[in-house]
Formats: sequence, C-alpha cells, structure tokens
Amino acid sequence: MTDPTGVYVDHRELLFSIVYTMLGSVADTEDVLQETWLAWAARTGDPGAEPVDSPRAYLVRVAVHKALARQAAMLRRRETYIGPWLPEPLATAREVEGPEPADGAAAEHAESLSMALMVVLETLTPLERAVFVLHEVFGYPHTETARIVGRSPAAVRQLAHRAREHVRARRPRFRTDPRQRREVTERFAAAVAGGDLSALLRLLAPDVTLWADGGGNATAAGPRPLHGRERVSRALLRGRFTAPEGLEVRFVPINGDPSAVLYRGEEPFAVLVLDLAPRGGEVAGIYFVTNPDKLSHLVRPV
Repeated sequence: MTDPTGVYVDHRELLFSIVYTMLGSVADTEDVLQETWLAWAARTGDPGAEPVDSPRAYLVRVAVHKALARQAAMLRRRETYIGPWLPEPLATAREVEGPEPADGAAAEHAESLSMALMVVLETLTPLERAVFVLHEVFGYPHTETARIVGRSPAAVRQLAHRAREHVRARRPRFRTDPRQRREVTERFAAAVAGGDLSALLRLLAPDVTLWADGGGNATAAGPRPLHGRERVSRALLRGRFTAPEGLEVRFVPINGDPSAVLYRGEEPFAVLVLDLAPRGGEVAGIYFVTNPDKLSHLVRPV
C-alpha cells in the first residue's frame, strides 16, 4: 500500500454517505471521518501491524464503529435540544431525474438521503439504523454487515427485518417526480410569502405535519411538530414565522430533493423541504430548518 492518503481519499465519499445517513449531522460526520483518517494513518504507519487486505472494508468498519460511538453523545445532546430536531440539510449535487430513474441504485441512495426518510431513521435504535443503512441503502449482504458491526449474521438479519418493517410502516416507498416537487415548492413558498390562505389550503394535505427546527436559536413553530391543515396554515400565516426583509429564495437540491433555501446576503437563513403525498401532489410534510448551527455549511450558489 504505497499511498494511504490516496486510498482514504478514494473512499471518502462512500464513508461520508454511510456516516451521514447514520447520524444526520454534517458536522458530526466530518468529525467521524477525521477520526477514521487518524485510525487509518496510524494503522498504515505502523511497521509492525498486519497488512490490510481490504482497505475499503477496514475503513467502513472503523467509520461505522466510530459513528455508533458518536450517536451516544448525540442522543445526550438531543435530550436538551429545544423543539423538534431535524437532520442537518445536506446540499446535494443534483436531483434524481424523473419518477422512475434509469439508475435504480442512484434512486435508492437519493431516497435514503431524503429528509422524510432521515426523520424516520431517527426512530430506530443506533444499531438498527446502522444495519438498515448498510444493508438496505448500500447493499451490503448480511454476512458482511455482521462483520462490520460485530454481530452474528442471525442477529443482523433480525435487526434488518425489524428496522425494515419499522421504516415501511412509517414511510411507504414511492417516488415523486422532482419537477412536480419543484413546482409545488415554488407555489408553497409564494403562498406563504403572499399570505394567501386559500392557495395554501389547496396545497396542504388534511393530515399535513410541520416540523420547524430552530434549536432555540431562531424562529420555529413551537416545541413539538404541528399536525393538521388548519393548525399548520395558521402557524405559517399568522406570525409564527418571522423573517427579515430582503431574503432571497434559491431553489436547490437538498438531500436529493428540490428545496428552497432562503439567504440573507451570503448567509443561509432557512431551508424548506416539502414531502408530497403519494397521490395528488398534496404537501404531507413540511421540514423547516432555521437553526443557524445547522445551516452554516450551506454555501450560497453562484
């Protein structure tokens, strides 16, 4: 192994995707990757260490174990977090094209990053989430997943089944045409900005849910998610959200979905991600992140 740095760089994108899907935090993912790099550098720099037969397998195993350890600290932080907690929005290079993309693997990965599914993954135990991410999202067989997480294949199969059933019950799988999502997002933003109650009510599903994550540092809807068309519309239009003048709305892919990012000058002010109902194109979920600590990594597009 002549270039340990090059080997790590070659696998960094995979490591980031796995760890972010496990943690839902860009900052914590970067910390885990730094710890993984240090472990890799120490191993490859030790002349007395056994050679690494599969650098990819070694790096994934180290990253997953460090992510599992990091989750314990994140759960403690979550106990004192003010209001609903949402994953840190992740700017992605592009949206997955069309309701039935030709690249099925790309579609599965994009769905795994979606804000709606990431919220559901938060309800799994850390080990269930790790197994789900490795097997369901990245296609690792149960035997390899077992080696990565340090459990027996039988235990991993049981964890995978439990996690899959849990996710299916809360997040039925379907694909929304990104063009439709972009159109609905633009109409939604215009209705809220213009205070158009009738237009907003036409967009919202009867059982719509609003998650507003301000973390105690910025405007949010309240300490818990809001449910129902009437309550959500009132929260959106009756002063529950206050925003400074001069905001610029840019429509960019966030977690693989067309989304709205509000900028105040060069600084991100809020991220709006919508989840559409399987039929009819109504808004079933609204994810609104205003916590500046979760937005600082978003660079304003040129």
